[in-house]
Amino acid sequence: MKESLADYPVVLEIPVAWGEMDALRHVNNVAYFRYFESARIAYFERVGFWEYMNQTGIGPILASIQCKFKVPLTYPDTVTVGTRILRIEQDRFVMEYQAVSHKSKTVAAEGEDVIVSYNYRENKKTLLPEELKQRILALEESVAKPK
Repeated sequence: MKESLADYPVVLEIPVAWGEMDALRHVNNVAYFRYFESARIAYFERVGFWEYMNQTGIGPILASIQCKFKVPLTYPDTVTVGTRILRIEQDRFVMEYQAVSHKSKTVAAEGEDVIVSYNYRENKKTLLPEELKQRILALEESVAKPK
């Protein structure tokens, strides 16, 4: 399991909660997006996005998100969620997620989202600041990349 997430600079473990299951006896699809959100927030914390936003008003805003469900999760289980940046553009970046079930030892879901750089003081998108771009690149370079 660790090998499958070795290329993700931010990895966290999340216990599956009983209340995340639905009438079909598996974790409801909404919960996967919450797992991705937790990983995304952990990533933002690692690069200091919140401090930068407090100083400048420029922060992240979620533009789109998708998930490919691979195997159903059920309680009890724990998922390890990894996230990394696939690409950086002038005003946005694309994040990738992988959620691995401890119980089945397989990838339960894969996801991707687009985060736009947004100026909350001016209420409009803006270029991704170079300082944040460099912080992201440094974090991404801290792990081995697939060949």
